Amino acid sequence: MTVDGPFGLSMRDRALEADVQAGLSAVEEGLMEATKSDVPFITGAAQHLVRAGGKRFRPLLVMLGSQFGDPYAPGVVPSAVVVELTHLATLYHDDVMDEADVRRGVPSANAHWDNSVAVLTGDFLFARASKILADLGPEAVRIQAEAFERLVTGQILETAGPQDGQDPVAHYLEVLAGKTGSLIAVACRFGAMMGGADEGVTSILTQYGERVGTAFQLADDVLDIASDSHESGKTPGTDLREGVATLPVLYVRAHAENGGAAADRELCRLLDGDLTDDARHAEALAGLRAHPALEQARRDTVRYAREARETLRPLPDCPAKSALSELCDAVVHRAG
Repeated sequence: MTVDGPFGLSMRDRALEADVQAGLSAVEEGLMEATKSDVPFITGAAQHLVRAGGKRFRPLLVMLGSQFGDPYAPGVVPSAVVVELTHLATLYHDDVMDEADVRRGVPSANAHWDNSVAVLTGDFLFARASKILADLGPEAVRIQAEAFERLVTGQILETAGPQDGQDPVAHYLEVLAGKTGSLIAVACRFGAMMGGADEGVTSILTQYGERVGTAFQLADDVLDIASDSHESGKTPGTDLREGVATLPVLYVRAHAENGGAAADRELCRLLDGDLTDDARHAEALAGLRAHPALEQARRDTVRYAREARETLRPLPDCPAKSALSELCDAVVHRAG
């Protein structure tokens, strides 16, 4: 029997579906508990995005990774809470940097309150994640610290842009590996590690997380251009408006620089101009939606998802392995 699970995943094993749903329910309780404060205002701000929901992609990966050991081990749920709190904290900060108005279908924290509240709330979530992490042992603290360093480095590299002579696409993929792949890899690693899986299994799942994490972000980039706000939960073209060049934009520029048509060069001029103007922004968004660069980015999404699936081959066949493989299809489907 096929069971519709989280993230649009169809779980064909009742026991696995029950374990994952129970784990994710416990994570929700943990998130609500971790975002409580003696100061009601802080609780409201910290729970703003928790209550808005979300895909809970990272906790899902923790739950699936734990299936290669003991999914009921005491560190599994807290580690999933840590990873999701860290992710939520970065969203508060990202929305300030992007000047975003909508997140997960609700006003972003910076739009609802102001930038200072959003930044400080993100810091509060980081602090709460660290408090939980301290109880999971020094190895978990080290792993999370290294991932967080990579995450921040990726954000800095994105802000600084590629160095002279560096391929912009290669630079962008390096940014994604740090900003997104690092934390998703930790989710897979924590699940296996906290569940007591052996080092070989843990290493494979970590590599899987790196690849599926890049595919996940590339799918988000495609969605940001191709979908409307109802589908994505945020304002379409947010990266465009902020001047952040995602993969489809980089491919348009590559087309223009390598003997592309006049229309490519015209679209580049539009993309490089002021896109805070609504009319120009809408024109740029329409141009990208019609350009082959969008399909090129979709193909890259498929490629990374395929590499993630191939990484799983050495693992023993089991329902969790099948679910992780199917998750690659679910990621690609988002960009379809």
